[in-house]
Amino acid sequence: MKKILFIVCLLAYLHSSGQPLAKPSAVQYKWQEQGRIMFVHFGVATWLGREYDETGEFDISRMNPTQLDTDQWCRVAKSWGAKEIIFVAKHAGSFCWWPTYTTEYCVRNIPWKNGKGDVIKDLAISCKKAGLNLGIYIYPGDIKWGAGLGSGGITKDPSKQEAYNKIFRQQLTEVLTNYGDMLEVWFDGSCKVPVSDILQKYASKAVIFQGSDATIRWPGTESGMLHYPVWNSLKGEVLKSGVATQYDDDPDGDVWAPLEADVTLYNHNWFWSPKNEAKRRSVNELMEIYYKSVGHGGTLLLNSNPDTTGLIPAGDVKRYAEFGAEISRRFKQPLAEVKNKTSNEVELKFTKPTKINHLILKEDYRQGHRIRKYEVWGLTKNKWEKLTDGSSVGVTKIDYFEDVELTALKLKVTEAKGTPLIRSMTAYYVSGFELPKSEKEAKGYTIVQEWDTKNFVNGKGQMSIDLGNFITAPGQYEVSFTNAVSVTGMWVEKAVIVFDKDPNTLQEFIQRKPKENVFFINRTGQIDQGTSSVLNVVMSSDNSSFQNKGFVKIRKR
Repeated sequence: MKKILFIVCLLAYLHSSGQPLAKPSAVQYKWQEQGRIMFVHFGVATWLGREYDETGEFDISRMNPTQLDTDQWCRVAKSWGAKEIIFVAKHAGSFCWWPTYTTEYCVRNIPWKNGKGDVIKDLAISCKKAGLNLGIYIYPGDIKWGAGLGSGGITKDPSKQEAYNKIFRQQLTEVLTNYGDMLEVWFDGSCKVPVSDILQKYASKAVIFQGSDATIRWPGTESGMLHYPVWNSLKGEVLKSGVATQYDDDPDGDVWAPLEADVTLYNHNWFWSPKNEAKRRSVNELMEIYYKSVGHGGTLLLNSNPDTTGLIPAGDVKRYAEFGAEISRRFKQPLAEVKNKTSNEVELKFTKPTKINHLILKEDYRQGHRIRKYEVWGLTKNKWEKLTDGSSVGVTKIDYFEDVELTALKLKVTEAKGTPLIRSMTAYYVSGFELPKSEKEAKGYTIVQEWDTKNFVNGKGQMSIDLGNFITAPGQYEVSFTNAVSVTGMWVEKAVIVFDKDPNTLQEFIQRKPKENVFFINRTGQIDQGTSSVLNVVMSSDNSSFQNKGFVKIRKR
């Protein structure tokens, strides 16, 4: 019997230890190799000076971007090293920048080019000339159909759903079939309209952002920064929720879904307005974002915002060029490099004592996240000293440290799944470099509300928690229910998030931490005076003790 038990345990161990790592598809790999992508937000909101077209009733005869130049957009993208442009072809207000016949609220009915214009067509031609890939953002909802912000395309009136599904499916088909291959399809806030068949047929060469067909992920914040470590794999059932974030990272997950860190140039506005130009980020801010997106193993998606003329403003053009120049200044000229090594230790030697302060590591992530922990050592004055350490590497990991003069560098992989595949190890010295601000610790919790025994009747209770004063910007928020005493406890049986008083808010925007009274709320929509966030919970408790009490607390992740 003992022998049989031993064999069973051994087989179980071998099976678990031999579980294959998640790996990128050819499309994901092509997309991930880009590193930098430029967003283009341009629409009715540009003329309104707001973040949204809240009604879908704007007088579009006012829209005449006479200087619109998609070649300029491409030049700007290339100036900071972007390899792709994602164009917002249809935002939440439902205006369409291509001549669709699914709606009159589109480019056919504006003065520009006498109604004969097609921005997607122009941009597709410009991208091809410039050698850039093209992606498309098409909002799944439509305010005119009662499918507003965060709806995923679900209409408030169920009787309209089938008709709207046909409209959106037609719109998606048009943008995917008339302009050549797209490398990326963006469904902001998930997509609940059934479109899998369309994506399989017309977007097989594209990665998908959000929705049940997602193959890439949102980090959970619009800061452009990723928390380290970054693991591009997760559990498949979580990815299918349509709104998986970096919180769901799992180095041993069974599917690959890399992270795309989106961020505004104007802090924090996606569309142009005269006052927003004053919020333009500095080069130092952009470099910190670069280090914590690309440098952590993610993809940076930096926004651009043409003005009402159709051009990206001159001040923005200058800032993008400065950003690109600073990246090149720091990383164009390596001091030394080794490539394509398969070993737990890799040494990089210098011909003479050399001052460095940066090291960029890359692994062959086509075989998954093999490297799990590593250390970097430097040889100085015949003595090896530890410079830094880390965990995830993936496509790119930028390490930095105080200036040090070395004759050699050594990478030690201290934990790995299989043989480490070192794609490259490159040393740099960046003059005038100041260490970026250390990773910010998660902000402390703020108490939102309390409960006690009076909240319960026969062991059941409910609470409606107004989070409007705490969820003040797009991002991921952690809400925790903490028992103040240990004699008895409260358990949240059900939690429902309601954004902007919409009873059809997608519940994929709230995720529970397994076996805990902790919830993660993803707010993807912009926040303004008209928005609200309310968490409704159903609770259970042993109500026999007067000591049952606790509090609800929140923090931004």
